[in-house]
Amino acid sequence: MESDYLTATLGRTGLKVGRLGLAGSYGAPARAYESAFERGCNYFYSGSGRRRSQMKQAVQNLVTQGHRDKMVISIQTYARMGMMTEFFFKNALSSMGIDHADILMLGWHNSPPSSRLMDFALSMKEKGLARFIGMSGHNRKLFKDLARDNRFDLFQIRYNPAHRGAEKDCFSAFETDTPPGLVTYTATRWGHLLQQKHMPKKESPLLARDCYRFSLSRPQVNICLCGPKDEGQMAHALTALEKGPLSPEEMERITRIGSYVHDHQKGFFI
Repeated sequence: MESDYLTATLGRTGLKVGRLGLAGSYGAPARAYESAFERGCNYFYSGSGRRRSQMKQAVQNLVTQGHRDKMVISIQTYARMGMMTEFFFKNALSSMGIDHADILMLGWHNSPPSSRLMDFALSMKEKGLARFIGMSGHNRKLFKDLARDNRFDLFQIRYNPAHRGAEKDCFSAFETDTPPGLVTYTATRWGHLLQQKHMPKKESPLLARDCYRFSLSRPQVNICLCGPKDEGQMAHALTALEKGPLSPEEMERITRIGSYVHDHQKGFFI
């Protein structure tokens, strides 16, 4: 699997991607996404949320400028019925001014998708609506089992300094000769890792860019998603590319803080 700190091959899809991915649900303006694309960030992820219009506008602008073949566009749907999956997916395509996406992401599955849903997803692939099929969820051990299922081309997995269970539960599935792609999300643990009130005594909070660097320092990870809400946050996220992999000292500090946050800020996800 070809990979370095800045670029990677997205598993067995063969797609060439910048390793800092762009999520579109948080409100950054279109020009911020276009600027990030100029820096090599070509993975555009349209998930849930109502604040996706600006990223969609950026996609339209870049497509109009002739950049579609350099872009990797992932559209997630939470629908459990095949007809609704295709309906929402086509709506998303239309809103971006494109006729197909690179990835159909089946969202939030903590057990294997039904056979009927998978059949419909495969039919959408056959129609040319999507080139590849991915799945996201929070049951990390499930990914290890499904990684052997060639119907899935990539997976989207929660991973950050406070949630490191993927290292034990499923990263080995992405160390084969022809692994599925691996995209990670919630790099800042919903912002907890950036807040002083959640820190151990005498520790400063982490910077968002260092949370991204934490994931990008793992060779199994093809893409770490960022979700900026404004141009300033996008500019900050892009500094993760300049800083490069974490040093051993930085890794030790970040994992120590992550363990503290995990142990002291309990929530639904562990």
